[in-house]
Amino acid sequence: MSQTSELVFAPELDQPVRYIERTRSYYLGLGYDNPYVWAHYIHVPFTPLKKPLNQSVLGLITTAVPFDSAKGNQGPGASYNAAAKFYQPYQMRIDAEIDLRIAHVGIDRKNANMEDSNCWFPLAAARQAVNAERIQALSPHFYGLPTNRSQRHTLDVDAPTILQMLRADKVDVAVLIPNCPICHQSQSLLARYLEAEGIPTLVMGAAKDIVEYCGVPRFLFSDFPLGNAAARPNDPDSQSLNFELALRLLESAPAPRTTLQSPLIWASDPSWKSDYSNLEKLSKQEVERLRDEAEQARITARELRMNSVGN
Repeated sequence: MSQTSELVFAPELDQPVRYIERTRSYYLGLGYDNPYVWAHYIHVPFTPLKKPLNQSVLGLITTAVPFDSAKGNQGPGASYNAAAKFYQPYQMRIDAEIDLRIAHVGIDRKNANMEDSNCWFPLAAARQAVNAERIQALSPHFYGLPTNRSQRHTLDVDAPTILQMLRADKVDVAVLIPNCPICHQSQSLLARYLEAEGIPTLVMGAAKDIVEYCGVPRFLFSDFPLGNAAARPNDPDSQSLNFELALRLLESAPAPRTTLQSPLIWASDPSWKSDYSNLEKLSKQEVERLRDEAEQARITARELRMNSVGN
């Protein structure tokens, strides 16, 4: 092999997307001149495993929403659906008929797969881990964490509620799977909270900058489109591999802020990374349409949040 061939680098674009920078530019471009302040900590709590995984009960925590046909289109290709958001933590039986959707969050609608729920909820891989005796059992419920821009509300209201659910189900370790940018922050805040309360956690995410900026104990990073942080679509091997990596990281992380990057590649062409919230690739008319959609979504979300609090 010649020296020249050894110096062939990957394309410059082939690096983790800077979602904090991308979303800030996007909303400034839409006319929102008060940039969001992302959570950022120096200290990160860390709880080692108290017992081997094959003696542990594992809980799955998602930001996806149970499908409700009354809340409009949430299927593959659906646009952002603010009406499908949820504002209070929930739990559902792990053995029930499960249909989780991600149309309510700011996922990468151009590149992420919205059909295969294994991409955002690794239940099949978790069940395989139980069958293989890698973990003792899944908790009787899985848990839903709201996507909340209010960091204080996540920490003061939602996180204690989730903790109460986990303790009632005797959960030993938790795997958290976010979807959109704010989901990644909310799940990171929850991971920190649970660790401080003695429950080891792992975040399976796709927004590396947001998770590491917040600071979590253990992070499995997959360089995939937002919404597909758990696996590639219709690829059981990738589902199994990523979940096994998550389990190994739970077992082996020596200290907080331990990040492991999955070796899986989304596509040989990294150009998909330039699509998300990139106003430079849109016409003036498209930008105006997105501005109107963002404002309507904000109004809808505010009304739903007020109704949720009232109930």
